[in-house]
Amino acid sequence: MSLSPEILTAAADRLAAAAANRVPCPPVRDLIGTDDTAAAYAVQEITTARALAAGRRIVGRKIGLTSIAVQRQLGVDQPDYGALFADMARGEGEEIAFADLMQPKIEAEIAFVLGRDLAGDDLTVVDLMRAIDFALPALEIVGSRIANWDIRLTDTIADNASSSLYVLGSRPRRLGEFEPRLAAMAMTRAGETVSQGSGAACMGSPLNAALWLARVMARMATPLRAGDLILSGALGPMVPVQPGDCFDATIDGLGSVRAEFSGV
Repeated sequence: MSLSPEILTAAADRLAAAAANRVPCPPVRDLIGTDDTAAAYAVQEITTARALAAGRRIVGRKIGLTSIAVQRQLGVDQPDYGALFADMARGEGEEIAFADLMQPKIEAEIAFVLGRDLAGDDLTVVDLMRAIDFALPALEIVGSRIANWDIRLTDTIADNASSSLYVLGSRPRRLGEFEPRLAAMAMTRAGETVSQGSGAACMGSPLNAALWLARVMARMATPLRAGDLILSGALGPMVPVQPGDCFDATIDGLGSVRAEFSGV
């Protein structure tokens, strides 16, 4: 990464202004390029540091762009990650204010909650499975601060992996109670199926995605810790959200989760 701090700050400021004003902005790749992921994560770190300074609390990480279908939708070819903050959580049955969202889309995925730290340079899938305390079905509401979702990989990384909100199911399951790779997912809107997939659509298995994240975070000297939440990535194509929508997702072995949105 050879970009100046001023350029990185300018990219973060552009995204911050879009979020504050609820007006999507142009892509930031004109400032940081389309291939410099280190610069994109540096912009994300600026935004994260500002959020922490404002009193927000990180509760885990999300993995984005794990589904080939979603990668094709957005024109990228590798996963990314972003921070999850406590104030991004919404409860089942809690109406989500549509006006608070920016260009929202929704996707169903498997959430893992850790019971042990995941530190070290040589993490294996066995380490990961031992560390996972339980899993839940999840709906992630993604949202882009960038106009018309005109994003490349560096744009979405800088924009905290296009994160917005999430809703978790309420019946925890141990790993031995379901098979992440084969878990089938169906998401409906008002009873009509709008997205389908399975764990295999998420980098071959949601465990592969979570292990990728654990290794990346360990290399970054910010390892995942006990209590952290991992949103492991989409099991099928994401779907645009409209005012008044109600989505239900069912994942085999994990049960269901619902997200409801206000009419305005």
